Amino acid sequence: MTKENLLFAVIGLLFGMMIGFFFANSVNQGALTPGATAIQPQPGMPSGHPSVPGSGGSVAEVQAAIDRAKADPNDFEAQMKAAELYYQIQRFDGAIEFLKNANNLQPENYEVIVNLGNANFDAGKYEEAEKWYTTALAKKPDNLDVRTDLGLSFVFREKPDNDRAIAEFKKVLDANPTHVQALQNMAVAYTKKKDAVKAEEALAKLEKADPSNATIAKLREDIAALK
Repeated sequence: MTKENLLFAVIGLLFGMMIGFFFANSVNQGALTPGATAIQPQPGMPSGHPSVPGSGGSVAEVQAAIDRAKADPNDFEAQMKAAELYYQIQRFDGAIEFLKNANNLQPENYEVIVNLGNANFDAGKYEEAEKWYTTALAKKPDNLDVRTDLGLSFVFREKPDNDRAIAEFKKVLDANPTHVQALQNMAVAYTKKKDAVKAEEALAKLEKADPSNATIAKLREDIAALK
């Protein structure tokens, strides 16, 4: 996943900000990972967050692509295209349906597995996202962006598991101590745990790794509120 930066979304959930989620990776991933249909990032999205698809053509063209995928469930490329179009209009359940078809056709396709994690994440199905991210990491355990997204899936769920999230972020930071998204999300997770000391430690590392990071001021403010 190359999901640029889901921290704004995390803070939105944590502190009442409203930031919409769109088709993802890897917190940190692109909209569709390498090997799948490419989607270009759009300006204004939190860095690290999966990109939102661009324009997908006329309504007639979109409908034709979806009809093609439904008519031929054995056409892998058609399933991926239909999934992309559903992402574009934020109908994540539809995207998941076609991605599952693609997964049935190519069960070992890594990009499809990651995209299923992303689609379920954006649909708010964090436990299901966990399943797909875990499957992806079993294949490529060194994908730090996917692991960061896995950690985020524990932060967002109805009953957050911040300790599990922190454990995943630590694995990322053990491999890359300056991984910006992991540092940001670590600070958020510790803030949610009301552990100001650990949150400050993560924030200090973030400030060193990315001094111009736009989230630093908000994180500092939220940590100060714990004291």
